[in-house]
Amino acid sequence: MTQKVLLNSKEVNIILHRLACQLIEKHLDFKDTVLIGIQPRGTFLAERLKEVLEKEYQTPEIKLGYLDITFFRDDFRRTEKPLEANKTNINFILENKKVIFIDDVLYTGRSIRAALTAVQSFGRPSEIELLVLIDRRFSRNLPIQPDYRGRQVDAINDEKVRVSWKENDGEDAVYLVTN
Repeated sequence: MTQKVLLNSKEVNIILHRLACQLIEKHLDFKDTVLIGIQPRGTFLAERLKEVLEKEYQTPEIKLGYLDITFFRDDFRRTEKPLEANKTNINFILENKKVIFIDDVLYTGRSIRAALTAVQSFGRPSEIELLVLIDRRFSRNLPIQPDYRGRQVDAINDEKVRVSWKENDGEDAVYLVTN
């Protein structure tokens, strides 16, 4: 197994700030906008973006929720190993809100399709956008594209993109892993 560094800590930080600025350009005060981190790995990116928006850009009171999509996936009964569900934590109304789904890597699009189904349990948003740190553009099974992307990566067949967050993995980095 080999791994190549795609983004180091400094580059991840620069991308976080760029994504935060893009969100501010579109959503200004976030009065009608909420961030939804897709469990499990999108929550780290969502928390970081919220922190950057509030502390660095003085955007007050951004609502952040976490959405578990485990049982909404089309493949959840097709794996040999049992799936472990995460916790959904959305303690605000999504009705007529602008929702920004946040995930670390966009690969086939199946997680986002599951999130679109799962979020309907919490109301009908007026708009849904997608923000990802890494867009694996040649791997899509569904016609889903991000509205905001940190970096586009051309990974093929046996290559995987692994995102490390200092809160969980001890460092901020993105790797291209080949088996």
